[in-house]
Amino acid sequence: RGTVPLSDALERFFAHYYLRNPVNATFTGFHEHDSVLPDWSRAARATEADELRSLREALEALTTSDDATVRLDASLASANIDVRIAEFESGHFHDRNPALWTGEAIFGAVSLMIRPFAPVAERLPALASRLDAVPGFLAAMRDVIRGPVPTAWTERARKECHAAIQLFESGLELWYAEQKLAPDPRVVTAAAAARRAFAECDSWLAAIEPAPEAVMSAGPALMETLLARGHFARESASDLLAQALAELPEQQRRLHEMVAPLASSWTELVAMLAADHTTTDGYLGQFESQWQACRAHAARHDAVAWHDWPIRYAPMPMWAREAAPQLYWLFYRSPAPLDPYSVYEYVVMPIDDTLRETEQERRLRAWNNSTITLNHVVHHGAIGHHVQNWHARFRSPSRVGAIAAADCASRIGMFLGGSMAEGWACYATDLMDELGFLTPLERVSEQHTRVRMLARAIVDLRLHTGACTFGEAVAFYERVVGMSPEVAAAETAKNSMFPCTALMYWLGTRTIFSLRAEMKRQRGAAFTLRAFHDELLSRGAIPVALAARLMTGELE
Repeated sequence: RGTVPLSDALERFFAHYYLRNPVNATFTGFHEHDSVLPDWSRAARATEADELRSLREALEALTTSDDATVRLDASLASANIDVRIAEFESGHFHDRNPALWTGEAIFGAVSLMIRPFAPVAERLPALASRLDAVPGFLAAMRDVIRGPVPTAWTERARKECHAAIQLFESGLELWYAEQKLAPDPRVVTAAAAARRAFAECDSWLAAIEPAPEAVMSAGPALMETLLARGHFARESASDLLAQALAELPEQQRRLHEMVAPLASSWTELVAMLAADHTTTDGYLGQFESQWQACRAHAARHDAVAWHDWPIRYAPMPMWAREAAPQLYWLFYRSPAPLDPYSVYEYVVMPIDDTLRETEQERRLRAWNNSTITLNHVVHHGAIGHHVQNWHARFRSPSRVGAIAAADCASRIGMFLGGSMAEGWACYATDLMDELGFLTPLERVSEQHTRVRMLARAIVDLRLHTGACTFGEAVAFYERVVGMSPEVAAAETAKNSMFPCTALMYWLGTRTIFSLRAEMKRQRGAAFTLRAFHDELLSRGAIPVALAARLMTGELE
């Protein structure tokens, strides 16, 4: 970017962020620290917390700056610091969750393999260095995590260890073949050491004492900090929970009414959705045709500025196919905001004649037309995340807003980017329904998603304020959303690891709709969807609640 001058305090903030979060930096497109993994030892995090407090004091002086963008970025940077310190002090993340560590170790290397931000030969030394750092990084984890660990977290970390062992052996060999390169001896040696470290980590995890379910709750104090400083929400957790619970019956009623004309039950409708799929030959083309149709439909309705930012749907590379299902491997991973851009490659699970007919049919039913349109086109690859990422990268004057929602190892780079990133993507899918883009089946599926997002918000709020147990959350998902016991348990485990995160989808979406109504009231006949959406997205990935205060004039 480099077009907006920064104050010394903000320069220091960004330099510190990249230095202390080197894997995040790689995913963001800042490559000075590509050869290292973060230092998450207790001593290093204590030092980091002191550095963050010093930075926060320096940023305070910018709150009276004449430059509105400087004031905004100082506020956002301070909020990010508050969240980071609160996470350190909570003991819920680095001190307790081994999957946070295994994910960082794996994707530290993967971040150098999946994007051609530089010629592969130039990336190999950094890849070797990061793989070489894995044994020390995982040894530090065993020193930091001294108490019992929730079984669900241990199981996820062990699954990632197994995936890493395969990925950094046969997967790496396939990667070399796809790059048309002979294996680099430094990488081969480092990968072997990394595999041994993951195997040792797996053995250690297998023997670790299981923690009681209560440990999976982050607690009300952290939740309130994440709400106030991460989402800039004015409502308390209890207020939001009451609102979500009040909304749930109405959304369930709407779902029931939408199902009734099409099927005798939700189970029957799910079968109808699965049966509505393309052919093996037409599979990849379905993504492209729906993407083009979505863009054309949005243009006809003058919904939002959607500039050329090409995207190509492609089968997941061979080297990643075995490991990806066991990892936080995103089909759409946001383009790195600071890297050059040509064509974004959106990877999807392959369906071709190399698979047995039964497996082809199973995948086609899973990746049915509704899934392709709603999830992989509208929500992610088209008007949802991809368009929001373009606006954040090219139109946001906020440097924080440009990078906050970059997808990293286990979550986005800065927590405060979540309500805009996920809120907009969910809102955009609702918008395309509103504009008549969805089929009847897709409309029902989208309504079920609304129920699911509400249920996730409720579980998030209940679980982390101690209002429900892990088992009660699983049962809630089964009863309200219709999840299988296995899926419900996996969803609850994910909720437990990252408090106040499942909430951001519902919270961001409802805030955008509320803001739209207010802007329409203020502007009257002058209001247009295109102007509203463009103004909102031009703020970058900042909390939607903060964007609303700026747009309504409550804040300058």
